[in-house]
Amino acid sequence: MEDSGKIVKTIIHAGTKAVPFVPGTKVVFHFKTTKCNNEKTVIDDSKKMGNAMELVLGKKFKLEVWEAIVQKMALNEVAAFRVHSSLVTSYPFISKTLREVGKPGKRNHHCCGVTLQNEGIGYDDLNELIKNPQDLEFTIELTSVIPPSDYEKESWQLTEAEKLKSIPDLREKGNCLFKGKNYEAAAETYAKAISYLEQLMLAEKPNDEEWIELNNMKNPLLLNFAQCKLFQKEYYAAIEHCTTVLKYEPKNVKAFYRRGKAHIAVWNEKEATDDLNRAVELDPLLRNAIEKELQLFSDAIKEKEKLEMKKLSQMFCK
Repeated sequence: MEDSGKIVKTIIHAGTKAVPFVPGTKVVFHFKTTKCNNEKTVIDDSKKMGNAMELVLGKKFKLEVWEAIVQKMALNEVAAFRVHSSLVTSYPFISKTLREVGKPGKRNHHCCGVTLQNEGIGYDDLNELIKNPQDLEFTIELTSVIPPSDYEKESWQLTEAEKLKSIPDLREKGNCLFKGKNYEAAAETYAKAISYLEQLMLAEKPNDEEWIELNNMKNPLLLNFAQCKLFQKEYYAAIEHCTTVLKYEPKNVKAFYRRGKAHIAVWNEKEATDDLNRAVELDPLLRNAIEKELQLFSDAIKEKEKLEMKKLSQMFCK
């Protein structure tokens, strides 16, 4: 048994190997939370909840004691930790969140002091813990320890520098997926890069040098994303993103061309003709290809009109 004052550890099953813990390490574990009464009343059991717990060390999880105790363990170890009440005052709120993850209709409301006192947080056992703080025991089974370099970080884990550094890699990954005709995955990858850039832009003053530099990095990604949307037949999304590019780059040939193609797909004759003619003005080498596209579009419109006239005549002949 190990006694460190407010945390008392008892090993139930020894682990298979010691592992290094550094900031950014992802730990995965199952937990069972019980009261320290004679009945060992169970409050929560992650195995019954159906999901193991994941923590990233150093990211200030609201229940700090969990970060402390898992770092006292070896991989595959099972241990019980009796924790002083002063270290687990936030547990009822963590428990509420964990119980409601993935449940439809459940929403985490912010509770002011008066509401909390009068209504509680929706669970009788957790309300009791709030009113009567007490020691808790956590039985932890440490199933996985993943170094920061061995998993893809979530957006919230990345620093601004890491987000910026990841942009070229995401763009290249998206390009490879696009070449492999995996347009859905390519679009998701471009979207992630765009999201990172937009988060970084929020920290800058619009139209300042740093903001413009980030926006210039974003525009090619928007065009790539729009091209994916064309192949996915999501034409209005393609129009929207090309329009965003043209707001800042009013002579961008690709944006006019791709937006024109999207307008053709949704039968916007004037908009398609204007965009494609503008693309020719900016790049005369496109003239032959675009004239063919416009002719095909014109023929398609005539055929569509014929079919509509035929339907109308049939209606009146009845």
